[in-house]
Amino acid sequence: MSHRNGSERKSRERWVSLAVFVLVCLAVELVAGLLTDLSVRDWYLSLRRPIWTPPGWVFGPVWTFLYLSMAVAGWLVWQVRSVRYIRPALILFGIQLVLNALWSGLFFGLRNPMVAFWEILLLWFVIAVTLTMFWRIRRVSGLLFLPYLIWVTYATGLNFAIWRLNP
Repeated sequence: MSHRNGSERKSRERWVSLAVFVLVCLAVELVAGLLTDLSVRDWYLSLRRPIWTPPGWVFGPVWTFLYLSMAVAGWLVWQVRSVRYIRPALILFGIQLVLNALWSGLFFGLRNPMVAFWEILLLWFVIAVTLTMFWRIRRVSGLLFLPYLIWVTYATGLNFAIWRLNP
């Protein structure tokens, strides 16, 4: 009976920890969304944008998918507690979340594509290092981070183009 209670408790702890990862990532998405809303309907629409800018409706579903993928990736890494470099990987995970929200504040909140561009380069680097560390700990976590890195690579190009088109 005690073995069963112990496994039930571990199962419950696993699901609670997943919920925490999801809630943290979705909270960052909410903050980034609120910062984006500061100027997406007026200032952003007044900017010259490259022809390869996606329609506005694309961003919400893409970001929700990416934040959920990040949450699962982080949670899967967190589950592997025997690896000695798990803590630095999870610290980088947290840093990239902060940088992610910060980009929205710089680009949309402060309406500064130049500063946002330099910040997104740092974000890209931290994502790449996090992906590499996640891959070493648990390959599926690295794979879950890959679409995020690809999207931020695209967003970096878009940010650069907007900055250069709107001096």
